[in-house]
Amino acid sequence: MKGTIGTMRNNMKFIGITGGVGAGKSSILEYIRANYPCEIYLADEVAHEVKKPGTKCFQKLVKLLGEDVLDETGDIDKKCMAAKIFADDTLLEKVNAIVHPAVKEYLLERLEEAKEKGTVKLFFVEAALLIECGYGQLVDEMWYVHAKKSVRKKRLMESRGYSAEKVKQIMAAQLSEEEFRKNSDFVIDNSGSLEDAYRQVDQKIKKMI
Repeated sequence: MKGTIGTMRNNMKFIGITGGVGAGKSSILEYIRANYPCEIYLADEVAHEVKKPGTKCFQKLVKLLGEDVLDETGDIDKKCMAAKIFADDTLLEKVNAIVHPAVKEYLLERLEEAKEKGTVKLFFVEAALLIECGYGQLVDEMWYVHAKKSVRKKRLMESRGYSAEKVKQIMAAQLSEEEFRKNSDFVIDNSGSLEDAYRQVDQKIKKMI
C-alpha cells in the first residue's frame, strides 16, 4: 500500500498500526518504541491535542456545539460534548468532519518535521479506525495487529472488566477480519505470547532499517 507521501530522504517509513479492540496494539507499540529509532503517535491522543484552546479545531467545535460545552477552565468538557452528541445523531458526523482532518493535518506536520530532522527511520500512527479514515492512502505500509476473537474477549473482560455483551457490541462495530487483512500490508499475530509477537515485529523491522 504505497503512500502518497513517498519515500523519505532518509528512507523513513510512515506506518499505520491498526487492529480490533483487545488485539494488543499498545503492547506492540511499547516494544517498538523501546527498541527502535522511531516516533509514535496515537490518534486518540492527537485528537485530544488538536481540541485544545487556541487551535482551529477547538474554535470550530465550540462554534458547532456552543460555548456551554466548555468547562470552568475553558477546555472542551468531554462529558458535555458526549452528551450533546448522544442527544443529536447528526452531531457525531459533524464533529468527526472537524476532528479527523485536524488529526491528519497534525500528523502530517509531525511527519514533515521528522523527515527534516532525519533522526528516526520509522514513523508510526496508531488507531482502530485508520482504514476507515483513509490512512491507507497516506501511509507507506499498514500493519494489522491480529488476535483471535476468543483471546480478545478474554483480555477485555479481565483487563477492562467489560461484560461479554459489551465486548460483543464493540467487536460488531469494528471491521471484519477479512476487511482488516484486505487493507493491510503486514499482519502481526498476537493471539499467543507477546514474545512471539515481538519476534514477528523484529523480523519485519530488521528488513526495513
